[in-house]
Amino acid sequence: MSYRNEVVTVFGGSGFIGRHLIRRLAKSGAIVRVVSRHPNQANFLKTAGSVGQIVPMAADVTDDQSVARAIQGSDTVINLIGALYETAPWSFQTVHVDAPTRIARIAAANGVRKLVHVSAIGADTRSASAYARSKAAGEQAVLQAFPGATIIRPSIVFGPEDAFFNKFASMAQIAPALPLIGGSTKFQPVYVGDLADAITAAVHQDSAAGKTFELGGPRVYTFKELMELMLHEIRRKHRLLVPVPFNIAEKLGAFCEKIPLIAPPLTRDQVELLKTDNVASPSTPGFKELGMTELASCEVILPTYLSRFIVGGRNATLTRDVGKFNKYPSAR
Repeated sequence: MSYRNEVVTVFGGSGFIGRHLIRRLAKSGAIVRVVSRHPNQANFLKTAGSVGQIVPMAADVTDDQSVARAIQGSDTVINLIGALYETAPWSFQTVHVDAPTRIARIAAANGVRKLVHVSAIGADTRSASAYARSKAAGEQAVLQAFPGATIIRPSIVFGPEDAFFNKFASMAQIAPALPLIGGSTKFQPVYVGDLADAITAAVHQDSAAGKTFELGGPRVYTFKELMELMLHEIRRKHRLLVPVPFNIAEKLGAFCEKIPLIAPPLTRDQVELLKTDNVASPSTPGFKELGMTELASCEVILPTYLSRFIVGGRNATLTRDVGKFNKYPSAR
């Protein structure tokens, strides 16, 4: 299917995943509506396409009429809206259930041909985590309103703007030690560029309609291994990783939740998530079923953006690193 003259509406398109997805949609010739609460935050994406191709739009996902205005005339709708923690009035119920339900219902009523809803690995109505339960409830509501919707469940997503490796690398610059909560918990990090390609492929493929895909990268790591890899890349290998028991972490999360005016660095619900592996199920369709077999690994991508956390930058370490392998010193 050609995207030429197609109208694709992306809710939450100015965020981390959205900025990579928008560029790919624009290359295929689609007219892309980037919907968010603050459309000015999407203005930087206009350069990803030709004049008038990328259209930032404001919408209130709690209001039917506002969502309908954004969707009207769309061929495809993609929902990327999500939250890692709750803040008034944006509860998990509002963000992960009510908003996707509204988008799916209005998309169906407007004759939208394709709907892609991005959820998360670990979505489970039986989970002890409110985040995971709300993600599962959102999936069910979307499919009920729009049975042909495609559900995308990625593992932890990494890339230049991520809130995972960047956060811990920033902490490692000043802290002599990093807390290690659930060090043996397994993750299958997926590069944001691969995820954006997969979402685009899901829109292209009619066979993806009504299916759920779990997307994990090429390798499974423990949380401890991810921290060790990050520290290696920013030349902080001697930072200590201090194991923190879950019961202590829960108390710490409860304290962090009460700190006003800042995003909590840890919540009790996030601690609950760390008790369960975040790995794609081999019995669920994944990248392969979307036609993707070559995936980027953390080892390849992390050096491209974590170098800013190296004292003096990556160039400051090149001489040292190269010198170790230089058998033939320059002639004097």
